[in-house]
Order: sequence, then structure tokens, then C-alpha cells
Amino acid sequence: MKKLFLSLLITISATAMAENTLLKEFSTPFGTVPFDSINNSQYEEAIDTGIAKALQGIEAICNQRSIPDFENTIVALERNGEDLNRALSVFFNLLNANSDDEMMEISLRVSPKLSDFSTSIALNERLWLRIKEVYDNRDKFNLNAEQLMLLQKTYDSFALNGANLIGDDRETYRKLSAELSELTTIFGQNVLKELNTYEIWLKKEDLTGLPEGIVAQAVADASQKGREGEFLFTLQQPTYMAFLKYSNRRDLREHFYRLYNSRNTNGEYNNIENMKRIAELRRQIANLLGSKTFAEHNLKRTMAETPNGVYDLLNRLRDAYMPALKVELDELTDFASEIEGKTISIKPWDYSYYANKLKNAKYSFDEEQLRPYFQLDNVVDGVFGLATKLYGITFTPNDSIQVYHPDVKAYEVRYPNGDLVGILYTDFFPRASKRPGAWMTSFREQYIDETAQTCVLWFQL
Repeated sequence: MKKLFLSLLITISATAMAENTLLKEFSTPFGTVPFDSINNSQYEEAIDTGIAKALQGIEAICNQRSIPDFENTIVALERNGEDLNRALSVFFNLLNANSDDEMMEISLRVSPKLSDFSTSIALNERLWLRIKEVYDNRDKFNLNAEQLMLLQKTYDSFALNGANLIGDDRETYRKLSAELSELTTIFGQNVLKELNTYEIWLKKEDLTGLPEGIVAQAVADASQKGREGEFLFTLQQPTYMAFLKYSNRRDLREHFYRLYNSRNTNGEYNNIENMKRIAELRRQIANLLGSKTFAEHNLKRTMAETPNGVYDLLNRLRDAYMPALKVELDELTDFASEIEGKTISIKPWDYSYYANKLKNAKYSFDEEQLRPYFQLDNVVDGVFGLATKLYGITFTPNDSIQVYHPDVKAYEVRYPNGDLVGILYTDFFPRASKRPGAWMTSFREQYIDETAQTCVLWFQL
């Protein structure tokens, strides 16, 4: 019955393949994403079809009569799900970088499907037995270092995600994983949604100490809201960090600090209960898989290996920096008290402000005076130029490559001999549709096709 369902779903979806860009290989230069041809209506269909085809691929691996070996099991599993991966990489990258309400709704619908898909693979006993047989006999296959690493990572991934569970524990794991997937999706969406609700309207007399650039941005943001001549501030990181660093108004610095650090603790997008439940689900999953805590379970494939390993590093770091920190804090407290004419106890919203003042006083160094020399284009040219000088790679803008937002630029990155390294997308500015913070991801991971002797890599920053 399951095979019939998968076949019907693939057959039905095939009729729409011509219209859905995500259901076929991209025919663009370098195989980059044709963003102009993709809309929200395509994602769920492409993900559903990708899941069905990937499950069919798993069945094909499990149904082989040949003895399990590295090629017919590990490599076949690694290459399975190409259509699904293509759809997911585009969808989740844009969900983080250029989202809207409809995409968030789609993510809530596909999240349980993807959770069920991943757990059904992890709990597939026939597939696990094939992987385990290859792993147990790995010395017989004359594998190179890369192949051994792929085999080890595949084996560990299954072992740490429930493959060894038996009986009712397998269904318990499936239910816990599904709920965890849904809650983590909701948690992330709440963070973005609430951040976009903060509008802090200030008067001209509130702006003392702020650089011209920050004030100009506040005027522009207010203008977009139809309130000419007013000043609108948000909690986007560039604005928040600049306000705490430069504002002479201690009461407003505290206001910004408390708003920023109490996000998602009240109101419609409150994440407190979500966090509690996520922690509990992770604990239950860890217990089910033989660990006392989620930290113990999650650290098994890391350099730290155990929670004690993490605490040992943190404690050594604390012992190393604490004496210097105390000296610095005492100096900063004395400096702040001197310029204010009264005893100042340094609070979290004071540190950046007084540290900047102290630096200016000691070294006559004002970062704002350097700002004209560090315009974004100059910084990009400097970083790319350094990479060219050190490694010989070059960065050439290519306006014919489609991008997902006007802020984004695409570059061809090439080796000194002209061979392509990959395509780099840069996306530097915060916006309401973009997850906050500095982060990097990829539309297509690096891979080496030994049969075709090719290596492909795309980044999105």
C-alpha cells in the first residue's frame, strides 16, 4: 500500500513538473537558483514530491539482493534525496533570509512531514542493518580517508538518532521528535515576528551622543512609516549595539537593553513555555537514547565529548580572563565615576558606552572618524583583495545571476587558473524578513564526484 501511494504521488506530481521550477535541475549558468521563477506555491509540492522520491530511493537500497557494500549502501544513501535537498535548501534559506507570513505557514505544515521523513529513515531496520554490516566489515573494503569519514558519520548519525531502539521506544522516539520539530519551528518564527514589532519613537532631545548615521537611519525609518521629521528606532542589532555604545541617555540605554533581553517573554510571541517544553523533549529523547542529559547526548560527536569537557574549558577560560577583567572593570568604574561626578556602578547597559569613552580619552581614538574609510564597498574590496593576495582567488560580480533580494550581490569566485571555486552571494543588511545576527549558510553544499572529477560549491552569506 505504501509503495502504491508513493508511486501515485510521484506520477501526479510529474504532471506539474514543467511548471514547478524546484522539481527539476536548474538550467541556469552554474546551476544557481532561478529565484525569479520560484514562488511560494511551489514549495510544498516540491517538498512532498521530494519526500516521496527519497523514500522510494530508500526502498530501492533496502530491497537490493546484493551484499551490502560501501557503494550500494553508503554512497547510494548519500546521493539519495537530491530533489528533496534542492527544494529544502531554497525554501529554508529564504525562510531565514527573505521570509513572509505565507512561508512561515508553509514551514509549519511541512515541519511534521519532514520530521516523520527523517525518523522513518533513522528507524528503518533494514537500512540500518545494511549500514551496520558495511561498518562492521569496513576493513575489507579498502576505503580511503574520505570514504571512511563518510561511513563513520553515517553510522554515528543513525546510532545517535534511534536506530538501535526496539519495541515501543521506536514509536515514542517518533512522537517526541515530531513535537520537538514543530516547537523549534514555532520558536524561531516567534523570535523573528516579535523583533519586527518593536518600534521605539524618540524625540530630538533623546538623541544626544548618537552618530549622524544612526540618526539619519532613524529619520528614514520614520519616513517609511509616514511620520516625517520623527525618529524611529528598532531592536535590529546594528541599531541596538550603536545605541548602547553612543547614547548619552543612561535611562534610554537601560530601556533598550531591557527590551532586547526580554524579547519573547510576554505577549503573543512568548517563548517561555516553548523553551521549557523543548528542554523537556530533548531530555526525554536523550534518556531514550541512553544519555542522562541532552548535553551528554549532543556532545558525543564533538571535540568536547562530554559536559565535563565543556565545563573544563570554560573554567580554564574564566581563570585566565577573570584577573584582567577585574582590573579593566575597576578602571572603567573609576573613569565613569570621574566624568559623571558621582559614584557609578557599571551595569550591562553602561559597559559599551563607557568603554568607548575611555578608549577615546586614553588613545584619542574615535571609531566614527574612521567610518568614511570603512564604507561597505571599501570593506568588501579590501577583504576580497586580501583573499586574492593570499590565495590567488578572484571575485567577479555577475549581475546576470538571479538573487532573492535587491540587497544581495552575486560573485563568481575563481582559482588563479580561471577554474570556478563557486558562487558567492553577499547579503549584509538587516530587514524585517531576515533572521537577525551574522550568519552563513549554503544553497548547495560542496561535493566531489569522483566519477566526473568535479567539485562544486555555492555559498550564501
